[in-house]
Amino acid sequence: MTSASESPSAAPFSRIKIRAGALVFCGDAIALIRRDRADSTHYTPPGGNVEHGESLNTALARELAEELHLDIDQAEGGDLMWVVDQRVTRPGPTPPPRKLHLIYRFHISPELRATLAETEQDELPDGSCETGVIEWLDYRKTAKLPIFPPIGPALAALPDPRAAVTDAALEAVTDDNYTWV
Repeated sequence: MTSASESPSAAPFSRIKIRAGALVFCGDAIALIRRDRADSTHYTPPGGNVEHGESLNTALARELAEELHLDIDQAEGGDLMWVVDQRVTRPGPTPPPRKLHLIYRFHISPELRATLAETEQDELPDGSCETGVIEWLDYRKTAKLPIFPPIGPALAALPDPRAAVTDAALEAVTDDNYTWV
């Protein structure tokens, strides 16, 4: 039986999901996952949805281990950097959830970076997998990249990778300012 919050007749944004993601810096380079699709390419910070009963730290550690093969105990940092509130209609039969993206910041050494994954497999709803390529890009050149959530301009504006952030709440992502690609 399908619950009201999962049925196609449920109101958009009546469910809330939390995604724990990370900006993993190695000097001025940042790890982003590039996803190439038939009609588009986009980037995402490593991370994923927090599962039922899972703490934020456990979810973040699990996702970074799955996607980058990174043990967060070997990284420096882990501070919450930004929060992005996503309320965007998306294609598909189920009503879209409201999603809060919690974006943490870590720093790693070149030696640790050399041991990390170069690709990651993302399981799709139909059971197939999509391969993502881990790219290390200069964070200052991310302003115009198709990154989701759209953090590129804020990321590129940082004076340095360790700069303090005065307001963790980035602009909400809504149908008025974002279109799925």
